[in-house]
Amino acid sequence: MNDEVSTGGDDVSEITAVPYHLGIIMDGNGRWAQARGLPRIAGHQAGVDNIKRILEHCVRRGVKVLTVYAFSTENWKRPQEEVSGLMRLLGLTIQRQLKELNKNGVRILHSGRMEGINPHLQKQIRNALEVTKDNDRIVLNVAFNYGGRAEIIDAVRHMMQDRVEPDAVTEDLFSSYLYTGGIPDPDLIIRTGGEWRLSNFLIWQAAYAEYYTTPTYWPEFDEVELDKAFIEYNHRERRFGRVLQK
Repeated sequence: MNDEVSTGGDDVSEITAVPYHLGIIMDGNGRWAQARGLPRIAGHQAGVDNIKRILEHCVRRGVKVLTVYAFSTENWKRPQEEVSGLMRLLGLTIQRQLKELNKNGVRILHSGRMEGINPHLQKQIRNALEVTKDNDRIVLNVAFNYGGRAEIIDAVRHMMQDRVEPDAVTEDLFSSYLYTGGIPDPDLIIRTGGEWRLSNFLIWQAAYAEYYTTPTYWPEFDEVELDKAFIEYNHRERRFGRVLQK
């Protein structure tokens, strides 16, 4: 990975702390493409290509977990051509980038349901998880076929299957049954594309996350834009319900 740090026009000396776990809702791919007279799938390709750039900058800044919202359980409602294109795109991305990601110490995780994903793509995903399981430079957690409500329902079902007694249920235990079990909750969630909603993304885990939105479409969200989010993050007071003493 390239170690050069892009600074842009902002004072990156303000970045004295970065989130341990960063979540990104990668919005605006289709609108980015349409503004250029391109098919929506071209925007999704540009969006996938941008993950590598942002992942590398997260490594430089010291982020340990990056969760990207790649495909939601609601996205199945999109036109079949677009859905099929997104499935092919993920498969090609794994095929082309897995070796490099593994070489660079990236551990890949998957958050979401396997049901509904075609068997060949399921096999590719499981292989990527297995190949990179011992890497520890950064975790790339891909939320694919993911929905926050579905995640909570699945967690409850698994707890019932394990016959967990009601009095034994705690927040920590419940969190361990989520797709993200073992990963600390996100400290910062960024949404590109100008919208102001979580869209069913990490709705349990994001209870105390800081939230940052930008009108920049995801394919154009670069290192400078990420540093702007980190600078804003450094200006926040994270109280977790407490009153801080001055």
